[in-house]
Amino acid sequence: MALDEGARPLNASRVSRLTRRAWISGAAAAAVAVPAGAWWLRGRDPQPAPGPRGDLRRDPRGVFDLLEGFSYAVIDRAGRRMDDGFMVPRRPDGMACFAGPGGEVVLMRNHEMPQGLSVTSLMGRSWPREAYDRNGAGAVTRLVLDPETLSPRSSNLVLAGTSMNCSGGPSPAGWLSCEEDPDGVHGWVFLCDPAADAIQAPRRIEGYGRCRHEAAAFRASDGVCYLSEDRPDSCLYRFVPADPARPFDEGQLFALTVAGAPAAETGEWGAGEAREIGWVPIDDPSPDDDSLRYTAQRAGAAVIRRGEGICTADDGIYLCATSGGPIAAGQILRLRDEGDGGTLEVFAASEDRARMDMPDNVVMDPRGLLWFVEDGAGHDLVRGVRPSGEVFALGRNALSEGEIAGVCFSPDGRAMFVNLQEEGLTLRIDGPFAELVS
Repeated sequence: MALDEGARPLNASRVSRLTRRAWISGAAAAAVAVPAGAWWLRGRDPQPAPGPRGDLRRDPRGVFDLLEGFSYAVIDRAGRRMDDGFMVPRRPDGMACFAGPGGEVVLMRNHEMPQGLSVTSLMGRSWPREAYDRNGAGAVTRLVLDPETLSPRSSNLVLAGTSMNCSGGPSPAGWLSCEEDPDGVHGWVFLCDPAADAIQAPRRIEGYGRCRHEAAAFRASDGVCYLSEDRPDSCLYRFVPADPARPFDEGQLFALTVAGAPAAETGEWGAGEAREIGWVPIDDPSPDDDSLRYTAQRAGAAVIRRGEGICTADDGIYLCATSGGPIAAGQILRLRDEGDGGTLEVFAASEDRARMDMPDNVVMDPRGLLWFVEDGAGHDLVRGVRPSGEVFALGRNALSEGEIAGVCFSPDGRAMFVNLQEEGLTLRIDGPFAELVS
């Protein structure tokens, strides 16, 4: 999700180019349902492995290709004026869906923008006094949808002045927004209120530590939170609160270890491999520099190859290791945490980029089917994973080779939401999801 270390930096001129491209390509995508067309996909990428309903069909508008029977709607786009006067920020990324008090559906959405850009030119006005850092261009926005039609009702800024808000995760108290930038005053996780109809003062969670945070998986039963880190040599962290009734206050941060193998390289494991695990405490979770993983690995913590999306499920915690596996095209790891022990296994690993190409955000739908979106080469896909580990394709970004992000579901499971990051589009996907389970 982040810019690769060797990639061209994201500067203001590049953001402007991305913005112009998003608006030009987005002009063909009206905010109405668009069924998948009857054209076979040809001439762009190798056809992904067939799913349970056959091949993807080409979208005649060139926005998003889908399985037959599914459709999409563009429900928001970067540059649109929100109800609070700000413009929707660029680069929408991690996202989660919450049930509002009046039955409305609330999308909480990160925007992965760095420090040093002109906020006024990007947002239409300068940050208000509630901004965390006036030099940070990252943000969290709130998009409220009608409970019946799932069409937009209102939108507003919730958090501003952060940097590289990548992914995060839902919790009963709200959206956990993760900064993937440990530079200067950044590198934290913030708690954001889905009911906030105006920008709020930032609430930084000190106990979650400071690093290149990617995503968070909050376990509601005891307030434990699992935290991933987007580095080629990352660690997996666990925050255990001192009081589960106050899960964002005091507690202890740990890093995952593999029993009998200090600093184990989990990226070398293939599908089905499993190991016993443990946890080592981290005494200084908030270093001034980007060294948290080194401290953890000296204590024996395991190495994850680019830990990105992470989510909770009934049978454990699922984590995407974006560049792990036998061909460095990704693993999906499943953690079963049993307090002081447990297991870490490879639920799925890519041996063919046509079936899995660098999994990124991940979510378990209300029916128990695992979904991930990609950040690999070519036109990225939304894919599902059956309990057996079989991977199938649901849809593909037809507009560009930009990543898909923010996959999540409405509370009742009838609609999926995703972001096309470079185009600045938020999509709703409708269709017979229940038929994909069996």
